[in-house]
Amino acid sequence: MYEGKSSVDEIRRRFDQDVERFSNLETGQSATIDAPLALDLVTQVVARLNPSATALLDVGCGAGNYALKLLQRLPGLDVTLLDLSRPMLDRAVERVTPATTGKVTAIQGDVREVELGREQYDVILAGAVLHHLRGDEEWEHVFAKLYDALKPGGSFWIVDLITHAIPQVQEVMWERYGAYLTGLRDEAYRDHVFAYIEREDTPRTVMYQVDLLRSVGFREVEILHKNNCFAAFGGVKGP
Repeated sequence: MYEGKSSVDEIRRRFDQDVERFSNLETGQSATIDAPLALDLVTQVVARLNPSATALLDVGCGAGNYALKLLQRLPGLDVTLLDLSRPMLDRAVERVTPATTGKVTAIQGDVREVELGREQYDVILAGAVLHHLRGDEEWEHVFAKLYDALKPGGSFWIVDLITHAIPQVQEVMWERYGAYLTGLRDEAYRDHVFAYIEREDTPRTVMYQVDLLRSVGFREVEILHKNNCFAAFGGVKGP
C-alpha cells in the first residue's frame, strides 16, 4: 500500500536542507494554510488549559516555532525538542534556549522509536509531522505512546495536513489547495509541493484521528480549526 513512499532517511535528508522555510515565527510554514492562525490558536488554548505547565514536548519541532510561540504565553517551560533532522534541531535549540529559563533538551530521532517515558510532559505539540505515519498500527502506536507520555490533565495538540474520506470532497479540497499554492507563488511551486506530498505523506482524516484520540484514552477532544486540507485539534488527558 505504501510502496514508493519516501523512507525515513529520505525524509530526514530533505528536511536537513529546508531549515530556513521553517524558521519564521510570523508566517510559519507557508505551504500550510492558516499556519499562523493555527499556531496562535493552539498555544492560546494550551495556556488556558495548562497554565501551571512546566514541561513541553515538541514532536517534529522543526525550527522551534511552536515551542517559541508557547513560551511567549507560558515562559520558563522545560522544553524537549524532537525531530529527525539534526540541522532542524540545532536551529530550534538556538532559537528556543534564549526564550526560556527552563531546560532545553534536543532529541534526534523518530517518534515511532524514541523512548518518551510515562507522565513526563504537561503539553505535547505535533505540528505537521504525524502525516508521515503509515499504517494503522503506526498511528495507534504513536498516539498511545504520546498519551502515556502526558501527565494527568495534560493536553496533546496536532496541526497537520489531513485527507477526506469522501472522494468528491477530497477532489474539491485538493483543487482549492492547488489554487492556494499557485497564488502563493506559481504553478511550478504547486507542482513541487504536490510531488513531495505524494512521495512522503500519508495523511488521515480528522475523524480518524479524533476517534484514535478517544480510543487511546483522551477524555475530551476538540477541533480548534479546519480550513481545506489542514486542521488543528487535540485532546486532554483525564486526571
